[in-house]
Amino acid sequence: MKTKLKNGFSYQCKMLLAILAFASLHLTNANAQTTPTDSLAKVKADSLAARRLATGTKVGIAGLNHDHIHLILNEYRHGNVNIVGIAEPDKKLWQKFGKAYNLPDSLFFEDLKTMCQKRKPTIVLGYNAVGKHIDIVETCAPMGISVMVEKPLAATLEQAKRMEFLALKYYINLLTNYETTWYSSVQSAYNTVKTDSIGVIRKMVFHDGHQGPREIGCSEDFLSWLTDPELNGAGALNDFGCYGADMMTWLMQGQRPIAVTAVARHYKPSVYPKVEDDATIIVEYPNATGMIEASWNWPFSIKDMEIFGAKGYIHTFDSDSLQIRINNNTREFKAPPLVSPANAPVPYFTAALKNPMRSRNDRSSLKYNMIVMQILDAAKRSIKEGKRIVL
Repeated sequence: MKTKLKNGFSYQCKMLLAILAFASLHLTNANAQTTPTDSLAKVKADSLAARRLATGTKVGIAGLNHDHIHLILNEYRHGNVNIVGIAEPDKKLWQKFGKAYNLPDSLFFEDLKTMCQKRKPTIVLGYNAVGKHIDIVETCAPMGISVMVEKPLAATLEQAKRMEFLALKYYINLLTNYETTWYSSVQSAYNTVKTDSIGVIRKMVFHDGHQGPREIGCSEDFLSWLTDPELNGAGALNDFGCYGADMMTWLMQGQRPIAVTAVARHYKPSVYPKVEDDATIIVEYPNATGMIEASWNWPFSIKDMEIFGAKGYIHTFDSDSLQIRINNNTREFKAPPLVSPANAPVPYFTAALKNPMRSRNDRSSLKYNMIVMQILDAAKRSIKEGKRIVL
């Protein structure tokens, strides 16, 4: 009888240790303090999410060296996007993200073309160097696969023109993802302008930046290309200047500027030896002026926008807060949440694939982002030549 109790107790101890070890492993991966019961529930929830994913748009991922990849992988973890394959040549990144997001080994491929041939995604999302966005389109367009890249569209205007040619030739969607597209404050500002509440736009000012990518803790894989003039196309000018250029183009209904003047500063050459870390861009329209202030030198992170009209003023402070002043009346409020498909990248590109015409004149569209690339290109030329560039 004692032997049976002893053996039974030993078995229970082993089982308890196994459960604790299993829970500890998932606690580490989740980087959160949860109970063993919570960990087991999370695994069950992830399994359910994986089963739900099978019915969604088939999404391929190109690259893992852009820190925004965490956003889409978090959506995958919560069952909101059907990722069918990931193309990334660096196997260290397979291990890093596979462990962090519990990704099966079967998702990973070294080569984008192979992944597309075997998994047949409907759209490929680019999370690689901006200068490599063109490689995604070169591969996907002839296969009839649409593409959405992280902002900006390309590193250079020449690359963007080649990408545009391929997109039009093969009838694919080519979209650009900006964080500010999903800001309810920005949409509310646009709606106010569209109703003519503040009158004709006279001036637009955009502040976009933070303390610097190294200062805020971006990964070394991200920094390796973000601070490279060839792979990123510039420094802060491309990284943050594209936001203002994009929203400005949208507010001006796709109107092409007449001239661009820009100044760049290199305040931290020891930190960013190859690229500028601050840029100011003045964009001229026939009846309005836009100013873009892009920086890796500010004491805090900021993405705000000011619009001055003939009759009023709008200031968006963050993702949902804004102020509207018309005559002597001032109103500060939180913009109502956006509704699907205008509230996030996954529902947006899903809707865009079903009805491409509806997304032709917005912030993610190829049409508007070709104008963005013209503005950025003119800004670089203005800095290099020290003069106003007429478009």
